[in-house]
Amino acid sequence: MNTIENDLKNATQNRAVIDGLYKAFAVGDIPEVLGAMDANIVWNEAEGNAYADRNPYIGPESVLNGVFGRIMQEHEFFNLEDIELHEMLNDKVLATLRYDAKGKNGKHYNAQVAHFWTLKDGKVVAFQQYVDTKKLSDALN
Repeated sequence: MNTIENDLKNATQNRAVIDGLYKAFAVGDIPEVLGAMDANIVWNEAEGNAYADRNPYIGPESVLNGVFGRIMQEHEFFNLEDIELHEMLNDKVLATLRYDAKGKNGKHYNAQVAHFWTLKDGKVVAFQQYVDTKKLSDALN
């Protein structure tokens, strides 16, 4: 298999990993989501996001406690919608989507988001979030 064919195969496999991760998140299967992460994942929330205060999160446990746990504590609901996955070369996947959520303060928001994933050997090794942080801040404060 030549390099281009191999890159395309990896891109398709990486897309499938991220698709599975989003599907697991949608049904609340957090252990499955965490299982898609490398033990040393480097996770960064968008600058200006309240959850960026502990960037970078290193390892799945750090992501669970510092990001997912806080989201669950501060939201009545938090859904990912309109997810589009964009295969890229060099073990990257770009996801464009929206957060449809309601804070426990009663404020609803619908924000435009991009997630930039990096994978190695079928596991997520890095994550970078891009989001309308003003919209999140206005809704949660």
